[in-house]
Amino acid sequence: MATEIPAGVLSEEELRELVPQLQQITDKYKRKELIQKALFQISELASSVSELPRLYSALHEIIGGFMDAKNFYVAFYDEVSDLVDIVYFVDEFDELTVNEIPASQLKKGFTGHVLTTGEPLFLTKENYEDKKRQVGAADLGTTSVDWLGVPLKRGSKCIGAMVVQSYDESVRYSEEDLEVLQFVSQHIVTSVDRVKNRELTERTIRERTKQLRQINDELQEEIQERQKIEDLQQALFEISELSASVDGDMENFYANLHMILARLVHAPNCYIATLDQNKGMLNFPYFYDENNASAESRPLGRGLTEYVLRHGRAELIGPVRATELADAGELDRDVAMRMEKERNYWVGTPLVVDGEVSGVVGIQSYDDKYKYQPRDLELLRYISHHIAVALERKHAQESIQAYNLHLAEKVKERTDELHRANASLKEQIEERKHIELKLIHDAHHDTLTGLPNRALFTSRVELAIANKKRYPKNKFAVLFIDLDRFKLINDTLGHQAGDKFLIEVSKRIARCIRGHDLLARLGGDEFVILLDNFDNEEDAEEVASRILEAMSEAFCLDSTEMYSGGSIGIAFIEPWYKNAGELIRDADAAMYQAKSMGRGRYVMFDQSMRERLLEELELENEFRRTLKTRSFDCYFQPIVDMATNKPIYLECYVRWQHSTLGKIKREQFWRVAEHIGMTMEIDRFMIERACQMLRVWKDAGGEERNHRVAINLSINHLIQAKQVSQLVERIVDAGIDPEKLVLEIDETHINRKSQQVLAAVQQLKEAGVTLVLDNFGNGMASLNSLCTFPFDYVKIDRKFVRSLPASIENLKIIQSVQQISEHFGFEVIANGIENDEQCKALIAANCRFGQGKFLAEAEHLPVESEAYDDAEFIPASA
Repeated sequence: MATEIPAGVLSEEELRELVPQLQQITDKYKRKELIQKALFQISELASSVSELPRLYSALHEIIGGFMDAKNFYVAFYDEVSDLVDIVYFVDEFDELTVNEIPASQLKKGFTGHVLTTGEPLFLTKENYEDKKRQVGAADLGTTSVDWLGVPLKRGSKCIGAMVVQSYDESVRYSEEDLEVLQFVSQHIVTSVDRVKNRELTERTIRERTKQLRQINDELQEEIQERQKIEDLQQALFEISELSASVDGDMENFYANLHMILARLVHAPNCYIATLDQNKGMLNFPYFYDENNASAESRPLGRGLTEYVLRHGRAELIGPVRATELADAGELDRDVAMRMEKERNYWVGTPLVVDGEVSGVVGIQSYDDKYKYQPRDLELLRYISHHIAVALERKHAQESIQAYNLHLAEKVKERTDELHRANASLKEQIEERKHIELKLIHDAHHDTLTGLPNRALFTSRVELAIANKKRYPKNKFAVLFIDLDRFKLINDTLGHQAGDKFLIEVSKRIARCIRGHDLLARLGGDEFVILLDNFDNEEDAEEVASRILEAMSEAFCLDSTEMYSGGSIGIAFIEPWYKNAGELIRDADAAMYQAKSMGRGRYVMFDQSMRERLLEELELENEFRRTLKTRSFDCYFQPIVDMATNKPIYLECYVRWQHSTLGKIKREQFWRVAEHIGMTMEIDRFMIERACQMLRVWKDAGGEERNHRVAINLSINHLIQAKQVSQLVERIVDAGIDPEKLVLEIDETHINRKSQQVLAAVQQLKEAGVTLVLDNFGNGMASLNSLCTFPFDYVKIDRKFVRSLPASIENLKIIQSVQQISEHFGFEVIANGIENDEQCKALIAANCRFGQGKFLAEAEHLPVESEAYDDAEFIPASA
């Protein structure tokens, strides 16, 4: 920290020189303040915004607060659909026509590069072409002046990208803008996840509310129906009371009856007709009509009333129906014509007493705007029935009372159901909140030990890095701990004992650190510690020593005393670290250095380790380039019938001649391939070369057309059913005889995943491929493998052949395998024959086939490389 100088000591000119520096510091702190405010606003958004579109728009506005972000978009990658969803897009020149873009199309551009690699990218108009060639990207939009792209990660997995770009020469970005944008992006994923969870919760609430509203509507409909029924019941009750209280005044009875009917149905015109005792005359004890004052008694004829009397059922008759009845001779033609002319409708229902029709109740309308409906007919028929059976009103009342009771119980049942639904919804909402809190906790903690996981630890380390940049005097360190003998404990005592071991380890380590330090489990037997703000580097060493001492004490697991230990790598946080990944990587490298020096110790990371890491990275990159250009050297060595000296098949294998390191050893070659995840690509490369050789020999038509070619197949091909099926399809598409292709499978693969490998081997055998068990006896050999797997050949590991003829034990082992082969139908091949004595000893042991430089030297593959689709050899991780 600079010494403060009294203002009076400095001259005016010197003070003026300090003004720009002070202005620069002021601008720096203002920017820091804006970033802190932006992070706070993002956190507030996650709590207040309930819809993702509003969240993205608000995020755009926040980012625009501390940098120019007129052109801004956010994209997420969906692994299931293999689509990239551009959820938010604002651009001055380009227009987004579709939101979802196939990942294969978008990966051609710079956004796809960020999604694939999970690394940020900074493009300027000055480095645009160089970056374009470097990442192999294509132009997918308007070229910008500056382009910033940062990954959106959930833990270590890249799930999306956020891009800001400028088309204006006056608006340029810097590395500091990229760093800030990357820092902000780490908080955006958390905000998006929280809003998604809130959307899910609110959607569930809306669905539940909709269900409750639907139940309530149904209940209202039932209540309305009940009201209608109650109105009808009231009418029937009044009818019954009328019939019971009539004292000879029938006119009053009928008038009241009409008034009751008018409340239930449209009945401006109503009459009651009855038959006399002889049933020859029709009387009208009640008649009310808008057009006719009264109706006289008349003989039975072909009127509407007589039609109901004849058939004994209620009828609804309009102009059309009246015409039909007139044509059928059931109705007088004049009546039909009058109804058609006046467009009136008529409803009549019989009065049945003691099983006989004694009269008719009729209503009619002269208003063509009102047409009776079947419901009106049914209602009138129902009322007429109660009029006819008024003497049975007590029974009717009891029936109505029972019906009312049933309806009330049904209403009460529905009301109780509504209360239960409300209570259930409230309970589910509380449960959802509890689950959400638990999910947040589980997302940041290890389920076994309860310690923070990688995501939480990475977040804390990022904050520590930011603190170190702001306050360089503060000291932080990361300790990377790898346990010894964890795999042995799992394999011998079982995974349950292994879990207990990890829990006890976490407790012991926790006792060795301070309360404000952070202990986390990355996975497996790897633990990391963030030492927060200590005084000097010796403090970190002291913590590491305490941990190693605690780990050296015995562990009691399932009544078994076990000893473990550990190796610790220490990396101190320095201002040049950009992210937590770099720091954890360096601590991991230091841990491996400690393990290589003999375990049970700690090593602090230094620059030489970083240089070795860069060398390894360069070797991996050179490996990728060599595979992409198919520049590996291929050799073949025959497997020979030692009796006839004729080859039974040729083993083809790959070797790498590095430009500076020379010939790379086979073990180092496969270690690099496995480390960068490109064993599958090597397999496909060798399969194509083998198929190429077989096609050339087949087309040549000579003796070589009978040759068979063998390649080694990695474990990754065998444990994925889809890859095995694609391998079979590749052989068929190549147009070669499957028996000409020999696949050698290492014995260690069988031991590691026997069940998965067995299914793959059986599928290859059914396809007609020749199968060889390679390096038998190299690991923990299992005779069960010889009995279970359908191998055509078993190749004895070279360590058994190397000691012949001196080692009688190894010779007996070879003879035993030879005897077993006679029972299970496979042939034995001795590998690594280097001299005549070994060859003779094997022939004496009845071993027929062999391989080695004594029988035939390996030769360079003479077949020229054919033109293949480059995409077929580009690894998925590139």
